[in-house]
Amino acid sequence: MRIKKEPKVVAVGGGTGLSTMLRGLKKYTQNITAVVTVADDGGGSGMLRQDLGILPPGDIRNCIVALAKTEPLMTKLLQYRFEEGTLAGQCFGNLFLAAMCGISKNFEEAVQKVSDVLRVTGRVLPVTTDDVNIVAELENGEKVVGESKIGHALSDKKSKIKTISLIPQDAKPLPDVIEAIGEADIIVLGPGSLYTSIIPNLIVKGVSEAIAKSPAIKMYVCNIMTQPGETNNMTAFDHVSAIFCHGGGRIIDYCIANRQKIPSDLMQKYIDDGAQAVKVSQTRFTLEKIKLVEGNFVSISGGHLRHNYDNLAKTIFDIYINENKKNKRFFSIF
Repeated sequence: MRIKKEPKVVAVGGGTGLSTMLRGLKKYTQNITAVVTVADDGGGSGMLRQDLGILPPGDIRNCIVALAKTEPLMTKLLQYRFEEGTLAGQCFGNLFLAAMCGISKNFEEAVQKVSDVLRVTGRVLPVTTDDVNIVAELENGEKVVGESKIGHALSDKKSKIKTISLIPQDAKPLPDVIEAIGEADIIVLGPGSLYTSIIPNLIVKGVSEAIAKSPAIKMYVCNIMTQPGETNNMTAFDHVSAIFCHGGGRIIDYCIANRQKIPSDLMQKYIDDGAQAVKVSQTRFTLEKIKLVEGNFVSISGGHLRHNYDNLAKTIFDIYINENKKNKRFFSIF
């Protein structure tokens, strides 16, 4: 199904969650802008960041692959991870992006060139081209610097995150990011790690303000499970509250949450790892006048829970269509 006069969608986040959702969104519209965090400092991306002085390419790569119009073999190649030698743990797509950066004026241009080569639907934009790191201030007063260190530190210190900030604090967004937000019909935050994939985008100077001013319908896709060390025991409403706190106000209209039962054997695996299903209370959302939309969004891939991107994308566009009908903006669907 496509919508005539395809809506402009801005999807904000990072990690596996954002790229998974993009696979569903591109079935409805080609006007997609993925705004991706660049604060990753771990794994293969962190190695390239340290060795070559480039922005971490991993989340960018995943979004490019999700939106690419390529043969399955090319997708498999871009996601191939070396298993031996000095490149062990490194992904070919990261190296490809790093090489393109070497023959481009800057990281932004490199991302665009790779997107052109792979015939990407829409655009993939780093939220900023500044070299940023995440700082987590904990409730016990301690601070943890670095995206890759936050989860482990929280488990060790047994303290929750109070606030997230960036170094440098005055990191500037790409002008194209602010422009895309201002022109959007739909803005979607998540799914993805709350404090290390979603909120880091919102605290880049000017991004939350642009979202608040945008006439778009604004949605947050809540994770299916809590993240050990990062969102322990947090409900869906707690996730939304953290977004409001860091975003400077009520910057979403809808929260989309899973209601589908998770197979017991897989649930036990997550419980053993310190995670649990995110609890959803309609009452909290009703009191705060935030629209809650629940659905069956569970998909299982390689023994891991993922969002069912077809169901998720359909829900996002159903919300968009219903809002337009209420506002008497009728259009055709084919």
